[in-house]
Amino acid sequence: MPGKPFTQDDLLRLKPRHDSFVGIDSDGCVFDSMEAKQKLCFHGLICEVWDLQKIEKYVRESAEFVNLYSKWRGQNRFPDLVIAMDLLRDRPEVQASGVTLPDFTQTRKWIETCRELGNPALEKLVAETKDPELASLLRWSKAVNAAVAEKCSRFDPFPFALEGLRKIARHSDAICVSQTPTEALMREWTESKLLPYVELIAGQELGTKTDHLRMAAGGKYDPARILMIGDAPGDLKAARDIHCLFFPINPGKENASWQRFCQEAYDTFLEGRYAGAYEAELIKEFEALLPDTPPWKR
Repeated sequence: MPGKPFTQDDLLRLKPRHDSFVGIDSDGCVFDSMEAKQKLCFHGLICEVWDLQKIEKYVRESAEFVNLYSKWRGQNRFPDLVIAMDLLRDRPEVQASGVTLPDFTQTRKWIETCRELGNPALEKLVAETKDPELASLLRWSKAVNAAVAEKCSRFDPFPFALEGLRKIARHSDAICVSQTPTEALMREWTESKLLPYVELIAGQELGTKTDHLRMAAGGKYDPARILMIGDAPGDLKAARDIHCLFFPINPGKENASWQRFCQEAYDTFLEGRYAGAYEAELIKEFEALLPDTPPWKR
C-alpha cells in the first residue's frame, strides 16, 4: 500500500546527492493514463454534476480538446474545467439547446487566489462559505477521484519511460512533479514499483509544478543542471519559471520520445550540450502538436 504522502517541508528538505536534478510529470508522461482517466472518469461526471446530459456530446468534445489535445493539456483539473465550459458557451449548438452552463464565478475567484488547488483546500473553503457552487465543484472532484480509483487502478509505464527512470536514478536526483492528486500518484507509482526511482512524489496539494521545482531544486543546483520532463505546456512553463531546461514527451508519440531521451537527450543534458539549438528544436516540435484553437473553430 502507498505510504504517507509527502509535504512541502519534504520538498524543501531535499538535499542534493548528484550535481543534476530531474523533475518528471506522471499522467501522460510516465504512464499512458491521460486518455482513459479523462474519458472514463472526468467528462461524464461533468454532465452528471451540472446536469448537462442534453449536450453531453459537446461537453465531451470541449473537455477532451482542453484536457488532451490543446495547450491547456495537463493543467490542474479546476482551471481546465472552467476553460472547457467557456469554450462551450460560444458553440451555436449549445446556445440553441437551452441548457444553462455554470458560470463558475466563485470557482474563478478560488483559482485566482489559491496556489494549492486540490480537494483539501476546496473542502476547507466549502466548510467556511457553504457556497453551493463550490460544493458542486467539490462533489465533482471527489467523484472523479473515486472513479479513477475504481476504473483506472493500474497503468503500466511506457516501456522506454521505465528505462529512462532507471537511467536518471543512476545519475541525477529526481522527483515526480504533477497536478494529479497525491493519493492517486502514490498509489500508481507504488503499484508500478517506480517509487525507488524518485526521491519524492509531489501532487496538486503541494502547489503548482513551478512550486514543486522551486522548493525541491531552486538554489540547490545550477539551472543548466535541472531538467523538467513533461507532456504538457504547463511543464514547459514550470521549467521556464525557474530558468531550467525542458524535455518534451510528445502526445501521441510518448514511447518514441522516451526512446530519444534514453538514447540521446539525457546524455546530451549530462554533458552540458542540451541548452540552445538542441532544446529549441525539441520544443518547436512539441508546441506544434498542441494548439489553442479547437477543431470546431478552424
